[in-house]
Order: sequence, then structure tokens, then C-alpha cells
Amino acid sequence: VLLAACSTQAVPTPTLVPSPSRPSPTPPPTATPVITPTAETGTAELQGLPLVTARNDLFSGSGACAPCHANMTDEAGADVSIDSAWRSTTMANAARDPYWQASVSAEVDAIPELRAAIEDTCATCHMPMARFSETAEGGLAPVLADGLLDPEDPLHPLAMDGVSCTLGHQIRDTNLGPQSYSGRFVIDAELPPGERLIFGPFTIEEQQAQIMQIASGFLPAQALPYGRGLHISQSELCATCHVLYTPYVDASGQIAGEFAEQVTYLEWFYSDYRSTTTCQQCHMPSAEGGVRIASTSTTLRSPFSQHIFGGNPYMLEMLRTYGEELGVTASGAQFEASIAHAADLLQNDNARLTLEEVNLSGQRLTVNVLVENIAGHRFPTSFPSRRAWLHFVVRAADGQVVFESGAVNPDGSIVGNDNDADPTTYEQHYQAIINPEQVQIYEAILRDTEADVTTTLLRAAGYLKDNRLTASGYQKTAPYADIAVHGEAVDDENFIGGSDWIQYSFAVGQAPQPLTVTVELLYQSIGYRWAQNLGMHATAEVERFLGYYGQLPNTPVVIAS
Repeated sequence: VLLAACSTQAVPTPTLVPSPSRPSPTPPPTATPVITPTAETGTAELQGLPLVTARNDLFSGSGACAPCHANMTDEAGADVSIDSAWRSTTMANAARDPYWQASVSAEVDAIPELRAAIEDTCATCHMPMARFSETAEGGLAPVLADGLLDPEDPLHPLAMDGVSCTLGHQIRDTNLGPQSYSGRFVIDAELPPGERLIFGPFTIEEQQAQIMQIASGFLPAQALPYGRGLHISQSELCATCHVLYTPYVDASGQIAGEFAEQVTYLEWFYSDYRSTTTCQQCHMPSAEGGVRIASTSTTLRSPFSQHIFGGNPYMLEMLRTYGEELGVTASGAQFEASIAHAADLLQNDNARLTLEEVNLSGQRLTVNVLVENIAGHRFPTSFPSRRAWLHFVVRAADGQVVFESGAVNPDGSIVGNDNDADPTTYEQHYQAIINPEQVQIYEAILRDTEADVTTTLLRAAGYLKDNRLTASGYQKTAPYADIAVHGEAVDDENFIGGSDWIQYSFAVGQAPQPLTVTVELLYQSIGYRWAQNLGMHATAEVERFLGYYGQLPNTPVVIAS
């Protein structure tokens, strides 16, 4: 019997057949992250906790897989070990993510009567092993202090292992596509312990399969044909969690419909990249040449997809900085590697900037800027707290600033951004900028059922503005309701599939020449207003996150310049 994770809409009715003999997971020994001084500086260096070894009839923590998938190198000599690459990613830390925990608690605090639906929805993709185990028994997955975040909860170890090995590699080809959105992936819960299939990209010799079965309790198998390849290498696998619809309520607290909270897969599907590049090709880049994929193997396998998912360096830095409190399993060095990879992905695979024309006529300077999105989806994409904007500066020969739009304050807010200054309004989309108080911000501004600005997902009924850069090939006039452009960008003929063209025009007065013109595309994964609005909810998770946020500068990443 193939069992699908249940709907994330309202309070789901599980459709799973219970596993009658599922024992509680065996928790790992109590441990504290190890902090040791580095030889060079004498400062503390995070070592991290051991990987999770808890297991039940359906899943095992990553600690069961790591011993045979460590110390791996490619033919160029680079370390491509699965355990060391994965454990410092946002996928591995999906449940430890302090912003996610704060967001869940804030949504519950805002509408407590919907707590069961909120927590179960959020656990579906952030605590998937524990959540699936709960629903297999016919229950829901509480998350907060008296739920899966409680160390005393029997499923807590599996919950905190995030999007782990035996979750992702057990997903079947059955149900992939629209029916699998919002975490409705399929896992065969009827296979008994010791015979549960783990899918990979390669054929496995019988002897090697037996070794893995004995060592881990799972039986490896080659992935199933799907689309133009194997099912685990297709974008539809990612779509199971990266197309998410959430319910929203009206002013009276009644559920009034569904909102497309994030639809990264659909952004990719309706772009030119659909026919050339999968999600995995960008987010799991191939190693150089062949790799021995297990310590027991002598065969070089190629291509080998590295497990270095993600592009959120700010959250990775928060996890590294506060890793002792958050109970991470990665070391400081492993986080540094993931942060470097995330920054490289953002800065080299997302956007290009071009100064197409710079004219000085008398005292008036006119500059045309072309922004090109080279990602396979919108930029920014995914959770709507993310934003990018143009920082445009003109300096005189003596170094003095003549004109500046899009500067950043020390607290992470943007100078001139109406939404950062006032939560009830927002910065419009511009075709031309003529004064420093105007700034071009590529972002999603959510509206509630009364058309007021909101950052509460359960109140999000649509968009007042969504001018996030579309991917190449996107047709703005096509009826793609869930990925449509909203606001002034709809009527901007220069905002088209894959790019935006904007003009800056202003007087420079008697500024000494020559003038220097600089433009940067900046990015934050958590916009200032999204962090500030959490302060309306006095929960422990919110207070902890805001404490971290106040100490760790929300410095934007320079995407292009």
C-alpha cells in the first residue's frame, strides 16, 4: 500500500494505514555540542553534536547512513562526503531553524484556534520523518513546546533531523506532479523494517546491497524511471515541498480560501529552464569525475550529485553562531563551507547587471540599468520574506555622494523603503527613479482579505505587489494565476520574462567631475519588516529569534554589481 503524506489544508484527515508495530524511536544519548579552541586564534570553534541515530519502523536518523558515506573524494581530490556536506545545510537544519520556529509560534499566537492545522502543516516539510510517523498512527504532529520540539517527545530526535536521508530517498515516483504538492509525497509504509527501499541514482550489486541492508536496515535500489530520467533526479521530487498552498482566514477568523505561499517549481516549469535544467543540477552540482559513493565500494560512480543544497547564507550564519544553543550537528568549518557555497550560488547563478546607457546633459544625469534574472525560477523565490533591490550611487570626483537610492541602515532596513518605515504601506514598483527616496525593490507584499498589508501567512489572501524578477521565458500575459506579476510591474513594458529595465534621472548640480556611477543588486532572505512584525507575538521562539537577529547584522548579499 502506498501512503501519501496528507494535505496541509486546514486540519487534515490522515489517509494513512497505521503501522501496527511502530515502536517509539530510540533517542540518542544526551550530549552537548563540543566547543574547542582553534590553534590559530584560541577562540571557540563549534564541533557540533553527533548525527541522530534514533529510528523506528519507518525511518532512521542520518547517523545510520553517515558511517559509510564519509571520507569521500572526487577525482580532483575534493571532499564530497555526503555526511559533512548535508549536515550544515538548511535542509538538515529545517527543524532547528530559529526563524521557522518563531514563525510557527507567531502564527499560532495570532490564531490559536487553528494551532493543530498550523503545526501539522509546518511539520510536513520541516519535520517530515516525525510528522509522517505521527500520521501513520492516525494522529497530527504538534510542534511547539509540548510537541515535537520537546526533548521528551519520543519523536523529537527524528523531528530535529530535518529533511534527512531516509525521508528523501524513500519518496516514490507514485503521485509526483500536482497531486504531490504541499507535502503529499508518497512513502511505502507497508514494507517491514529491514526491507524498506532507499532509492539512489545507480544500480547496486547484490553484495553491496546486502552490506547496506545489514549496516543500516534499509535496502538500496535504483530510482524509478520518471520523465526524462530517474524520479529522484527530477524537479517534481523538489515540488512536493516547494509548491505549498496554505489556508487563509478572513477578519472573523473563518477559513476563506487557499494562498500560494511558495511555488518555486511552477516558476521553473513555466520558464525556458524546464527543457534544459533541473533543480538538482543547480542545487546539487556534480562532483569532478567519479566518486566511491560508499566506504565499502571500490567502484567509481559518475555523475555524483553533491549534497550541498541551499542558498541562505544569513540563516546558515545564524545556525553557526548560535549552534551550541540550537543543537546543530555540523562543525563551524562545515558551516563555513556551506555559507561559502550559498554565497557563490547567489552571486554567480542568479542575476546580471548592465549599465546600458549613461548620459550627462548639462546638469542632468540619466542612467539606464538592465537587471537580468539568470536563475531557473523567480528571484527572489520561495518564502515571501525574501527581497532584492537596487543600490544605486553616484559620487563626485572628490568622493562625495551626489545621489543614492537603496542604501542600507545598520538594522537591515532600506533607506527610503515605505514598508520598512511603516508596516501599513509599501514601496511601489518603478519604471523611473528621480529622487533618493525612491528605491526599486523586487519583493512580495502580501494582502489580507481586507486588502491590508500583512506578513501573517494565515491572513495572506493574495498580493498587493509581486515584482520578483521572473525567469527567462515567462510570459507575463499568460494566465498563470499562482505565479502572476502583481502591482505596477504588470503595466511596465520593460518588466518582462527574465529582466527589468529601469531609468535613473536627476540633477547633479555643480558636483566636481568626473562622476562615478555604481549599481548593486542586494539580497536579504529575511526582510526587515518580516522580522519586526514578529515582535507583536511574545512567544519564547520569537524572543529567541529576535535576540539572535538583533546580534547578527542582517547584512545583504551583493548578488551582482
